[in-house]
Amino acid sequence: MKTLSSMTLAIAGALAALTLGDAAWAQEAAAAADAPKLDSGDTAWMLTATVLVLLMTVPGLALFYGGMVRKKNVLSTVMQSFAAACLMTVLWMVAGYSLAFTEGPFNAYVGGLSKMFLAGMGKDSLTGTVPESVFMTFQMTFAIITPALICGAFADRMKFSALLWFLGLWMLIVYAPITHWVWGGGFLADAGVLDFAGGTVVHINSGIAGLVAALVLGRRQGYGVENMAPHNLVYSLIGASLLWVGWFGFNAGSALAADGAAGMAMAVTQIACAAAAIGWMVAEWIVFKRPSILGIISGAVAGLVAITPASGFVDPMGALIIGLSAGVICYIASTVIKHALGYDDSLDVFGIHGVGGIVGAILTGVFAVEAIGGTGGLLEGNSAQVLIQIEGILATVAWSGIASFIILKLIDLTIGLRVEQSEEIEGLDINLHGEVVQ
Repeated sequence: MKTLSSMTLAIAGALAALTLGDAAWAQEAAAAADAPKLDSGDTAWMLTATVLVLLMTVPGLALFYGGMVRKKNVLSTVMQSFAAACLMTVLWMVAGYSLAFTEGPFNAYVGGLSKMFLAGMGKDSLTGTVPESVFMTFQMTFAIITPALICGAFADRMKFSALLWFLGLWMLIVYAPITHWVWGGGFLADAGVLDFAGGTVVHINSGIAGLVAALVLGRRQGYGVENMAPHNLVYSLIGASLLWVGWFGFNAGSALAADGAAGMAMAVTQIACAAAAIGWMVAEWIVFKRPSILGIISGAVAGLVAITPASGFVDPMGALIIGLSAGVICYIASTVIKHALGYDDSLDVFGIHGVGGIVGAILTGVFAVEAIGGTGGLLEGNSAQVLIQIEGILATVAWSGIASFIILKLIDLTIGLRVEQSEEIEGLDINLHGEVVQ
């Protein structure tokens, strides 16, 4: 009898073990099924989007800025964009990516250093449904263009050595932390700030830094007296066109997938860009009785800036209003307000990127559609979203402004910021690089 009972217990135990084993296996299988898997379509789109965003800086921004300066400074201007692409690539690999997209002891404000030099990132590492290497490089192209945008504010007058120090320190101290605040799990993400592709992270951030830099360096020699008209608007038109095309990678790529969100982001980007170009052109036409190439391309960029935070959250009608608003408001900021206050923002970085980013961030809180981005805005009864957007703007303005000022002052006290007066008058190309455009 004891033998029979022992056999029964043994059989029961074996069945229980098998049952528990099956349950554990089922749990493991379910977990494996739920785990993100590489999607070749998403990966192909993100590879393409990454190339498009890099195209925005080199050659897009280089040509856009290069055409708007005087001939004696064109090489130094395009050099700034190209050098920024090189320097930011290395710094992003060394520490920028880790500070932006890992968890750290002060996670509300900045990431950690666990992925310095891209430690632990292998061929099979994933971010969502794409390789982490692709996500990292996509974000690297944002880290490239954002500091490069600032250069337009102090065109014609900063030492090249000082520029490299400023952009490098700024990316690590200002850009990477703000990226973490919004996209890396920081306090603005927890607050619910909506920024699909970089209204705060890229445009308000660079626009405020540009304004501070312009104020710290002071006006160009001959500002308000000499003719400082662009030397080649064909270059600038080509550059603006490349920015327009590349911006589809910027905005639609921020969906991180080849899906309906990317498609809507692409549609609203196109609409806002065109609407803003028309808005700026008409405003200029009314004031000066003729439309200009410089005006229409500046308006287009203003529209692209303003739709950037909203691109994953608004519908086409919202995009149309955001674009028209940005075109007119940025025109006023870049002409009437700049001239009234007397600061020398050489290529209107603050007027277009700073003001355009603020307009876009606020109007995202107005026109956000829950059915598109998961969060409704003011027009859908969520008035609190506008206040949340303003919180994100104020935090970005404060940190970018204060930190940029400190970095610039430290550089000025050590190696100096500005070229010699004689070098500025003769031109940066020949004095800083020993080359000229014939």
